[in-house]
Amino acid sequence: MLETKILIVSPVNPERNIINFAAEVLHLGGLVAFPTETVYGLGADAFNPDAVKKVFEAKGRPADNPLIVHIAEYDQLEELTDHIPQVGKILAEAFWPGPLTLVVKSSKFVPDVITAGLETVAIRMPDNKVALELIKALNSPIVGPSANISGRPSPTLAQHVYDDLNGKINLILDAGPTHIGLESTVMDVSTQPPLILRFGGLVRERIEQLIGEVQTSNDEKMLRRSPGTMHRHYSPEAKVVLIERGDTLAFEQLYKKYSDEGKKVGFIVYSITVSSIIKSSYGKIIPNDIENYSRLLFQMLRDLDKLEIDVILVESVEEKGLGKAMMDRLTKASHQ
Repeated sequence: MLETKILIVSPVNPERNIINFAAEVLHLGGLVAFPTETVYGLGADAFNPDAVKKVFEAKGRPADNPLIVHIAEYDQLEELTDHIPQVGKILAEAFWPGPLTLVVKSSKFVPDVITAGLETVAIRMPDNKVALELIKALNSPIVGPSANISGRPSPTLAQHVYDDLNGKINLILDAGPTHIGLESTVMDVSTQPPLILRFGGLVRERIEQLIGEVQTSNDEKMLRRSPGTMHRHYSPEAKVVLIERGDTLAFEQLYKKYSDEGKKVGFIVYSITVSSIIKSSYGKIIPNDIENYSRLLFQMLRDLDKLEIDVILVESVEEKGLGKAMMDRLTKASHQ
């Protein structure tokens, strides 16, 4: 079993000695968990297939679930793809660094283990100084799926990574909480028209302001090109049950039902109407603020797991802006 080290690093001015040490771990084929603006990622040298395989092993990730490759400079795109469509260039110029992943045709140099044998590769440039400096120090793109056990809520704190992967990876760079708390939005620009394959930290409305109306896809063949679409995801140990926003009657009925069954019931709510009837202490009442809700969602699910909650009643949000991505995660979490 590996000894997993945790090193605290400044999110504003990452210490050079720590970044160089982490890059050397990656260079030697090791695994390093690192912060991004979305969630913590599990890094390996993208051009070291043996190291990339360790990512799948550490996470218990299905081999048919492709990985996102993270870059720090536009020149690194040339190693990963032979062609970026014009719409992809427009999106990258507007939203990189940031929570946008672009799916493009992969080059012959991209290991099959990354793409799950597909002809496409998913790429993004994270908006986080620690992540960018790490990639630059390694002088190579790195893969970076969420640094958690596959299927669990994504990690937004270094402690979440340690809880899941202690003894399975070499190093965790702790730069504090992530800012967005939801994974990146994934757009396939290799197709015409381009498609949103996964909703995330970049809202659809901002994309459409730039390039016009975009479509989504329910085609499993297309969805396979993006992580987070084809497998069980984001689920705590507890059963997640969704209630409609502001539905106090449903909350009271479900709370009574599960309590009468001897279940320990927790909750995550935000509306004033539902918050006003809460009597239990096993839960989280958060401000009626979608950005705050999204940033804290995965952390709250993990916190309730530590209380050994059996059922979590979660109040739904309106499916617009970040709410679309949140409902995607909550719906998947509730399908257990």
